[in-house]
Amino acid sequence: MRSRAWLALAGVLLSWSAQAACPPEGTDRGSLQLLREQKFAVPDDVRAVLAAGLPACLADPDPALRDGVAYEGLSTWLRAGQLDVEQRRALRDRLYAMLGEDTAAGFGPPFAALVLSEVARTDRIAPWMSSDERADMVARAAAYLASVRDYRGFDAVDGWRHGVAHGADWLLQLVLNEQVDRAHVDVLLQAVAEQAVPESAHAYVFGEPGRLARPVLYAARRGLLDEQAWTRWFGALPPRLGVPKQAYADSVWLARRHDLMAFLMSVHLEADQSADPNIRALKPAVVQALKAVP
Repeated sequence: MRSRAWLALAGVLLSWSAQAACPPEGTDRGSLQLLREQKFAVPDDVRAVLAAGLPACLADPDPALRDGVAYEGLSTWLRAGQLDVEQRRALRDRLYAMLGEDTAAGFGPPFAALVLSEVARTDRIAPWMSSDERADMVARAAAYLASVRDYRGFDAVDGWRHGVAHGADWLLQLVLNEQVDRAHVDVLLQAVAEQAVPESAHAYVFGEPGRLARPVLYAARRGLLDEQAWTRWFGALPPRLGVPKQAYADSVWLARRHDLMAFLMSVHLEADQSADPNIRALKPAVVQALKAVP
């Protein structure tokens, strides 16, 4: 029964265009849900077409398709090593294009960033990108995170957007990559700083400070920055709150303070509990930054 179902499904999948709408022409929600129920186990030729077609569903307003099928499916295949280098490159480039999509719905860019974190993970585990490709990804990831201005997180009907958190996940995979050097880590950390105290003064409520803390913690674990560098980096955060006369008398200042304190406390908690000496070494710089916050 299962084999007959996949033979029927393969017939429609192989007619898809890589830029098809979601659900792609020739299929429907039912066939995509079948894909998920079967844990995305499909023949190689079907998988190849799906890998080209599913990115369109990352921008779909239905979370069951966007998160449950498109993201889960692409993530499953990437983590299982079931997409070859050519397919990964094609997927990566399609996702890069989605980062610049500006729509009122706002689903495409954050979910493109989330899948790009999975693409980056494959290169971290077994390098396949050239140094130029990797440097380009670092620049794109940093630019994406710093550029996020849509701070919508979770909605009971729409599900997740979560651009800042998904961008932080992408940075995390790059920071963990031993092929990413100190200069590139500095670029990524600057992007974290931009959103740890966002200029737009959005008060985070969907766990973003904790997600932003993770690339910082794992950058510390690699030991690329010394104590002075970390002191400078954390010390540059409190001045982002704004002019001192705004303290406790301005809603923008208060929102920034809320975000900064949540970020610093997230880093401090993890550093305090970590068994890694490089992560624990962050504590003095974090405490100094906390003391500098009015």
